Amino acid sequence: MSQRGVFYELGRASAWLNAVEGPRPSGAGRPAVGVAALAALGVAYVAGFVSFAVFAVALSLLLAVATVVSAVELVQAYERRALTVFGAYRGLLAPGLHFVPPFVSRTYRFDVRTEALDVPTQEAITRDNSPVRADAVLYVRVVDAERAFLGVDDYRRATLYLAQTTLRAVLGDMDLDDTLSRREAINARIQEQLDEPTDAWGVRVEAVEVREVRPSSGVVDAMEQQSAAERRRRAMILEAQGERVSAIERAEGAKRANVIRAQGEKRARVLEAQGDAVSTVLRARAAESMGERAIVEKGMETLERIGRSPSTTVVLPQELTSLLGRYGRHLSGSDARDGAPVLEGRAFDAETRELLGLDDFAGEFDADAIPIEIEDDTGKIDEEAVER
Repeated sequence: MSQRGVFYELGRASAWLNAVEGPRPSGAGRPAVGVAALAALGVAYVAGFVSFAVFAVALSLLLAVATVVSAVELVQAYERRALTVFGAYRGLLAPGLHFVPPFVSRTYRFDVRTEALDVPTQEAITRDNSPVRADAVLYVRVVDAERAFLGVDDYRRATLYLAQTTLRAVLGDMDLDDTLSRREAINARIQEQLDEPTDAWGVRVEAVEVREVRPSSGVVDAMEQQSAAERRRRAMILEAQGERVSAIERAEGAKRANVIRAQGEKRARVLEAQGDAVSTVLRARAAESMGERAIVEKGMETLERIGRSPSTTVVLPQELTSLLGRYGRHLSGSDARDGAPVLEGRAFDAETRELLGLDDFAGEFDADAIPIEIEDDTGKIDEEAVER
């Protein structure tokens, strides 16, 4: 084995003897091992198991090994070690193999990797006087081993104590509902309040996670009852909204049916009135025609009597032409005046249609033309009422 390999193995033995973490001396176990070996060698010499020469050689070898082990320090890549000689701080040892003064030097190991520290469960009273219990975990890392060695006795214990008091203070400054729902805000406030003091110790708090916030059993029961009551209230609101929508739909259906029924009745009455009006006009026309025929017949009878009279004097009435015209129409079976329109079935002239009001009802019976005002709010659910 080469000389470098021998020193490397001695450094590993030194690191094995320094298995305890923290700021205690890395060589704290070495004196005990040396004293034990020296005591065993002395007992063997006194008991006569070894001669003086063997005792002297063994003692020399033991002292040599102790000197080498005490002088060699092997620092891992994730470590920093603070070195003191006769109690005076000499600096930090970087990763690698180092030789230090034997027997009078001490090294203190610091792990610069991120560590997880459990914060014990803490009891606190919230701002609205509700007792809660909470625990958390801290993720810390040594960023300056020199300050962590000289600035604080035990940075882990100090950080944990500070985190406990900070957790209680943050919970006491919040309402119960906020402690249960604003977990990220709690984490951020705790980390913010830990940054300044831990920075003076050469330690950085990289993250804070509140794992659980537990109210007291009485508060939990009250919250469950409140939640159940809120769910019942929402169910009742939704049921009432459904009944309201159903009632509105039924009312609108009845309203539409009434409107359509009224339209039908109105149309029937209008048609009946039109029929009566047409019948009246036809009867009036018939009566007029019969009156004219009677006049014509009387006039003709008068003319016949005049013609049979022995008098040679003939008196012609002023309306003779009109009378003859009527007589001609009477003979042809036509009751209409010359040039006058002929009544065919239910066809009326403009004057008659205006008199009867037939044009006023044109297009009146289109069901779609009659406006039906229906409030269109049946499908609107009072979301605000539900949220309340």
